[in-house]
Amino acid sequence: MAVLDVDSVSIRFGGLQALSDVSVRVQEWEIVGLIGPNGAGKTTLFNCITGFYRPNEGRVRFLGRDVTDVPIHERAASGMGRTFQQVGLVKGATVIENLITAQHAKVAYDDLSGIVGTPAVWRHERELRDRAMQILELVDLADLADRRVAGLPYGTMKNVEMAAVLATDPEILMLDEPSSGMGPEEAHELGDTLLRLRRELGLTILMIEHHVPLVVRVCDHVYCLNFGQLLTEGPPEDVRNHPEVVTAYLGEEAEEGDALAPAPPTSAPAAEGGGGDAPAGPGRRRRRPLRAGEAG
Repeated sequence: MAVLDVDSVSIRFGGLQALSDVSVRVQEWEIVGLIGPNGAGKTTLFNCITGFYRPNEGRVRFLGRDVTDVPIHERAASGMGRTFQQVGLVKGATVIENLITAQHAKVAYDDLSGIVGTPAVWRHERELRDRAMQILELVDLADLADRRVAGLPYGTMKNVEMAAVLATDPEILMLDEPSSGMGPEEAHELGDTLLRLRRELGLTILMIEHHVPLVVRVCDHVYCLNFGQLLTEGPPEDVRNHPEVVTAYLGEEAEEGDALAPAPPTSAPAAEGGGGDAPAGPGRRRRRPLRAGEAG
């Protein structure tokens, strides 16, 4: 069963056809890339998937359930977690406070108990903080736990936002340009992190990304949008070398044989893309959440 199944989605804004008959499928454990030039409709598709927009045509199914008409908060509660182009964090709070806040749906006490501050409340707050710290350790951000978000570099903020989404215990992690603001080395480290999250937490990932070497390196399958339509889909290398994809990125002056930048060569085991560290076949286990007390 597909974790996410977007079936023939179309949406118009007045006279602008932003998406036209777009279908995307993400299987369990996959890392799927969504690429295309600026204005291709990638974030609009994310907004249709997560409920910020309702498509004029087509359906969105998540974990086998039709969620096309389901409110945003219910989709999030069912395991749909996403980041945004503009970082969705409380910038005046610390990193760990943002991760604790992200776990609000897991709070197990009522308002009055929270105001009084009963022993049970303090115990639960410690559990939320411990879990937030484990997530920060998993994504190599533990040393920034008590730093205010507003003082962090933009690329680091993107990583903190990803960690905050992980704190919601998502079934699918949807990342909107996660390497934005990062240099090549930081983007390479991000690739290591995504592969590790898939391996250790059993996550399924769908990501919008302009950094083609990162996409080629970590993704199992890639979709390319252009002017709101699906241009092509397939294995990363096939999509990277597709003539229409090259033209969409490089323009009409692209010559025969041109291709987008390849992934840099590496011998690190974590750098194996195309599902290199995900178990194959029907015996793959379902993902499990990170519990308080477990090693990060």
